[in-house]
Amino acid sequence: MAVDEGVAPTAGTADEETVHRLKPNAVGLLGVVFMAVATAAPITAMTGNVPFMVSSGNGIGAPASYLVAMVVLAIFSVGFTSMAKHITSTGAFYGFISYGLGRTAGLASGLLATFAYVVFEPALIGIFSTFATTTLKDQTGVHLPWWAFAILMLAINATGTWFGVSVAEKLLVALLATEVTVLAAMAVSVAFHGGGPHGFSLAPVNPVNAFKGTSAGLGLFFAFWSWVGFESTAMYGEESRDPKKIIPRATMISVLGVGVFYVFVSWMAITGNGEAEAVKAASSANPLALFFGPTERYVGHWAVDVMQWLMITGSLACGMAFHNCAARYLYALGREGVLPSLKHTIGRTHARHGSPHIAGLVQTVVSAVLIAAFWIAGKDPYNALYVLLAILGTMAILIVQAVCSFAVLVYFRRHHPESRHWFRTFTAPLIGGIAMLGVVVLLVSNMGVAAGAESGSLLLKATPWLVALVAATGVGCAQYLKHRAPERYALLGRTVLEETKER
Repeated sequence: MAVDEGVAPTAGTADEETVHRLKPNAVGLLGVVFMAVATAAPITAMTGNVPFMVSSGNGIGAPASYLVAMVVLAIFSVGFTSMAKHITSTGAFYGFISYGLGRTAGLASGLLATFAYVVFEPALIGIFSTFATTTLKDQTGVHLPWWAFAILMLAINATGTWFGVSVAEKLLVALLATEVTVLAAMAVSVAFHGGGPHGFSLAPVNPVNAFKGTSAGLGLFFAFWSWVGFESTAMYGEESRDPKKIIPRATMISVLGVGVFYVFVSWMAITGNGEAEAVKAASSANPLALFFGPTERYVGHWAVDVMQWLMITGSLACGMAFHNCAARYLYALGREGVLPSLKHTIGRTHARHGSPHIAGLVQTVVSAVLIAAFWIAGKDPYNALYVLLAILGTMAILIVQAVCSFAVLVYFRRHHPESRHWFRTFTAPLIGGIAMLGVVVLLVSNMGVAAGAESGSLLLKATPWLVALVAATGVGCAQYLKHRAPERYALLGRTVLEETKER
């Protein structure tokens, strides 16, 4: 497809109207993988989730939770990637569900996915600000208000999106490589030293132990939470080289690669402390001791200092990746003219960089408003901003993932019966969809515990209702367009690349 200054003809439309396109061939397989893995933020997932899983979830069975989650997500990805071979759209879930279950379900899911990624960025800015203020004070004695770091991250994210995915990719590669290295150094050192004070134990990776402990449901939910964003690979289809091959491969590499890493690192962290000692460390006033202890013992104190700084850069990388995801969803909705005014605002791309620059700025403003609201209310950047918005976004995206699984079932039955396969397009998406609904149930039943100090928050109580309201808005808007503007309704979820259009 020839792209001139970020504009190309509309695919799948009857008229000659044009839409703005993202820059093609801007990123390869490794770039897409890095963007997806960055949304999972390995160091944030490990240091932020594992101690809580060990202390209040399934105890030493935390690594087994990651093993179970990896298998479920891999099964989900089989159906997801089968559909990605037929459809390439920046809207990802929005486009997939529109083709599978219809435009109304597609728009509702698109709004839910957009909503999830929009709130994920300020959530990650909350944990970034917490890590930054704490580390700076601990290691230099300098104290800066958390909102100063929030402003810094907003500026970095906005700049990265403005200049295109290739610039964001380079930043994320550097940040991700360092955080993975320090976690791997700890895990490998424990393994080389014989597995800690009591040697190796297979109990932490025994799948049975994933369903034991104080609250197995909570532990399993946090395991799935650690992968949120892996499906973002599909969003970069229009900007990748040979998306029909790259996106499916990148998705499976992300799921399995991150999964193996999570299982190994969490297993070695528990083994490096000793099983009983690990539970004690995770339950202490300083739960990060679960990682800092074996890191200092087997690698050196310098590695603990480095790990603290990498917790900052890791959350920065995650927030940057979510900012890119949110911008692309806003852009995907905008370019199809769900509202006519959006087509020439957030639906535009930068003439030189081919980036969704206006959508990126809108996302920055929304994030800034949410952060300011929490700051004015005197809320903690971690306990409130991060935890509450992460739970809100996770509920929305898990529902969309479940719906997408069922969309795969219908899509291949209706549109590509010749490509149907008993496992890839039926069994896998069916199991994946049911499992995702199960995770939603785990989230709803454990929301109060997951929210910790904010368990009584009005926002937490309103979370299911907010998610329902966004979905209902999508349904209502689609039905309005169907009866009042059928030409716009016909475009919902249908803008895909010409040379890789739905086939």
